[in-house]
Amino acid sequence: MQRRHLIAGGLAAAALPPLVLAQGIEKPKVTIAVGGKNLFYYLPLTVAEQLGYFKQEGLDLTIVDFSGGSRALQAVVGGSADVVSGAFEHTVNMQFKGQPMRAFVLQGLAPQIVLGINPKTMPNFKSVADLKGKKIGVTAPGSSTNVLANYVLAKAGLKPSDVSFVGVGASNGAVAAMRSGQIDAISNLDPVISLLQRSGDLKIITDTRIVAKAEEVFGGPMPAGCLYCPQPFLDKNPNTAQAITNAMVRANKWIQQAGPGDIIRLVPEAYLLGDRAVYIDGFLAAQKALSPDGSFPAKGADTAFRALASVDAKLGAAKLDLNAVYTNSFVQKANAKYPKG
Repeated sequence: MQRRHLIAGGLAAAALPPLVLAQGIEKPKVTIAVGGKNLFYYLPLTVAEQLGYFKQEGLDLTIVDFSGGSRALQAVVGGSADVVSGAFEHTVNMQFKGQPMRAFVLQGLAPQIVLGINPKTMPNFKSVADLKGKKIGVTAPGSSTNVLANYVLAKAGLKPSDVSFVGVGASNGAVAAMRSGQIDAISNLDPVISLLQRSGDLKIITDTRIVAKAEEVFGGPMPAGCLYCPQPFLDKNPNTAQAITNAMVRANKWIQQAGPGDIIRLVPEAYLLGDRAVYIDGFLAAQKALSPDGSFPAKGADTAFRALASVDAKLGAAKLDLNAVYTNSFVQKANAKYPKG
């Protein structure tokens, strides 16, 4: 009888995710909201999911995809998701709004966002000033693609109200909007950008897929895709946050060692937008702009603050605690546990 109880107990324990028992994960069921999961901007999230890293860390994860980062943020604010996979600068903006969010693992070293014009509707384009009165497609109003466009416009002396922003998503809808002439310019990411560029439907103005060029545009390191959440979530669920970070850091390191063929075999077919060659081009363009280890650069929050302040004078005048919008503590532990991914 005693042996039977031991066997039953052992089977029950084996049925549980292994690290729940080891780490005492407070919230095994977690929902992550993301705005445009197919984008290379969020590739580490997909890699961690597809390779089973979240499950290996004892998590039962649900990923909900939205048309843009601002929509994903709304899901967390509204309580339907726990964590956002989104743009780092939202953490600065949310502190300004009195709703503190903290980023805890980085996906992108550079924004990877490209702003370009439509050669069909703007054949005589000469400078950014020519965008006045035009329609600019972004993934979703208020998203990081919108922020970059605002920033580039501000440097040219234009206000956000000088143009019309149109949400076009981050997939085939964005491509169709450019090709049909519904928009005069687009601020978007790969694979959308590579697809439009290859077909001649895009003339690039600003390209932040290269880390050095992104730093030149923003005047410093500009952290991009990351995982962030309300501070209380981290306070109440530190082991859960650590498990999420462990999976993401492993994914970051896998990507840096991966080849195009590895990525093609891993991602869902729908990510390819019907053209594998274009997807490979996009991956090669994005690979070095993704974080190798999940760590946030020391001056990244300052750069994000300057970018937002350039189009929001009230935010620029605010006294914010930029050290409170991110932490590297979870990433440091993850890298110690998985030094080689």
